[in-house]
Amino acid sequence: MVSFSSKLPKVGTTIFSQMSQLAAEHGAINLSQGFPDFEGPSLLKERVAHYLLGTHNQYSPMTGVPALRQAIASKIGSLYGADVNADSEVTVTSGATEAIFCGITAFVSAGDEVIVFDPAYDCYEPAIELAGATAVHLPLLPPAFGIDWPALEAAITPKTRMIIINNPHNPSGAVFAVEDLERFAALLEGTDILLLGDEVYEHIVFDGKPHLSLLGHKALRERSLVVSSFGKTYHTTGWKVGYVVAPAALSVEIRKVHQYVTFSTSTPFQLGLADYLVAHPEHHLALPAFYQAKRDEFCSYLQGSRFSFTPAQGTYFQVVDYSAIRDIPDVEMARWLTTEVGVAAIPFSVFYQNAPQDLRLLRFCFAKGSDTLQKAASILSKL
Repeated sequence: MVSFSSKLPKVGTTIFSQMSQLAAEHGAINLSQGFPDFEGPSLLKERVAHYLLGTHNQYSPMTGVPALRQAIASKIGSLYGADVNADSEVTVTSGATEAIFCGITAFVSAGDEVIVFDPAYDCYEPAIELAGATAVHLPLLPPAFGIDWPALEAAITPKTRMIIINNPHNPSGAVFAVEDLERFAALLEGTDILLLGDEVYEHIVFDGKPHLSLLGHKALRERSLVVSSFGKTYHTTGWKVGYVVAPAALSVEIRKVHQYVTFSTSTPFQLGLADYLVAHPEHHLALPAFYQAKRDEFCSYLQGSRFSFTPAQGTYFQVVDYSAIRDIPDVEMARWLTTEVGVAAIPFSVFYQNAPQDLRLLRFCFAKGSDTLQKAASILSKL
């Protein structure tokens, strides 16, 4: 047996894969992993098929198909008023996770510190550790999961290279207010600290609130790497097409890493997305109402249950408190719900470095058809 040391000794199979597998084994309704159980737009798939069945099956440019980069830049200009250069500031990646990895790897070095906010998505810390840096975890403040600004200010040191922010926030569903961006700008003024903005749920914000992208804030944009995902927007998570937008000088460094991670992303998917994005902007513009209806439907089904909750402000996840039902740890509760009750969820504590001992929260995905949501909620309401 060859001897070796793991670079990621704490990393195993993700909780998302574990819960989905458990749901499949027990025939449970899977509201755990964050993917829709419905298809993307038929016209979008037709455009991808057109290129797939045609003569567009070789490598695309490393930075992305020009038509898609231009469509992304145009969308950003329309939504956030930012003048983005499609050639020098937009890089298409094989999913948002790759964009995040490349952004961290390009700028974070051994001995650096990267601030992340708990609960945090699980791909951040492994990339930080592989760069030889340290993730500094700061808990968000429940129940609204806002930033603890005095704690953030105290956590910034000469070693701080980057702060990762996720807006809209997975798993809590919280979204930023204007005041949050202004406080970041004031706090970081005069520093070389970068912001990595995970904005994959940018089009899923509810109750008439706008998405406040880092790209729309002039001072913050100069220090920001902003990541988004077509999978979330077009219900096509299996295509793994995302992108990162950053100032030209930062994009140069990101691309140095990207070209040796995946080099380029599937050409037919990029061309199909470019066509659809230009021809049908109403899709992403209608997405908030589409998912708000699903949020409201799911929450209405749970109104008579013993779960307590505040409707999510964004994303397609709903957090619920189960403390009135069982007083057991959330990992144990999630497994029990899956194996004995028949509905799979994600325990909230897995998103923390050090979760509060009394945490009694679960995350459900409501990116599902009405029949699935109603059936799941009917089961949950009987607990």
